[in-house]
Amino acid sequence: MSSTTRLSRISVLMLPLQRSRQDLKRISYRTHLCKWVKMVISGVNRVKRVWLALSFAIVTWAGSPALDRARKLYSLTEFEQSLQIIQAIPDKDAAVYELIGRNRYGLAEFKKATEALEKAVAMDPGNSEYNLWLGRAYGRRAETSNPLSAPGHASKARQYFERAAQLNPRNLEAQSDLFEYYLEAPGFLGGGLDKASATAALMANLDSAEGHWALAKLAEKRKEFSRAEHHLRLAIDAAPHQVGRIVDLARLLTKQGRYQEADQTLARAERIAPNSPKLVFNKAEIYIKSKRNLDVARDLLRHYLSLTLSPEDPSRSDAEKLLKQIQGS
Repeated sequence: MSSTTRLSRISVLMLPLQRSRQDLKRISYRTHLCKWVKMVISGVNRVKRVWLALSFAIVTWAGSPALDRARKLYSLTEFEQSLQIIQAIPDKDAAVYELIGRNRYGLAEFKKATEALEKAVAMDPGNSEYNLWLGRAYGRRAETSNPLSAPGHASKARQYFERAAQLNPRNLEAQSDLFEYYLEAPGFLGGGLDKASATAALMANLDSAEGHWALAKLAEKRKEFSRAEHHLRLAIDAAPHQVGRIVDLARLLTKQGRYQEADQTLARAERIAPNSPKLVFNKAEIYIKSKRNLDVARDLLRHYLSLTLSPEDPSRSDAEKLLKQIQGS
């Protein structure tokens, strides 16, 4: 999940949920590997939780292998097959509903994803990971819904991102998604550069490379491109084998029309991770956005569609959209 367990893509209103991140596992539509958080429960709540866990173990003991199979299918992006197995589990707990939500998310069924993830959060409200994924699902609803309902969905996304970060301040995925929301959302939806800057400082305390990435995004937002490049190069120095950092630099160089340097930067990333599906996709996307090397981009996307993908990778539908974009140009 560290990316595509890695939530890209900014809606007309505000919300980028699929961008390149700490490494190639984060260059995705945002599906990322996150840490699970244990909820501290006392008194009756603790007894109730233990009793529910024991009841589930007794009633659905045979369902545990089914959940394992469903997770395996999910990891192979076999979302429909995973759903068929997991929906047959008779007594569903928070983990089951969370996996249902992720599968729905992978199928771009974002309304159904929020419905399942809301059940997971209701059963385990102190789980940072569940809140994070519910925020991501609402973010995608904001991107894909009409202008009247999008602000409400975006506000819910922010609320769940904030809750995920509060529940576990060391959840770097939650801090990163919250940072991007603050960076891109307008003030009336709870965004703002001051909030983004404060979150970037928290990220820097957790991970130096991620902190420099956030500072680079802030600088770019302010059109301070030299400063943005400086922080991206520091991020690469801090994590030289995380090719996501290198791809971020290639994107920035491309935006400035420094194509030869961008291509050299991409070549450096290929030497580190030559068989990465995410790198194939992102190289094609960079070429398409700069309107160059379109024949190469077409071949890259066709190759990408033939690869075995994970949930952290950009979706096949995203690749197909880019391919249609080339063919229509």
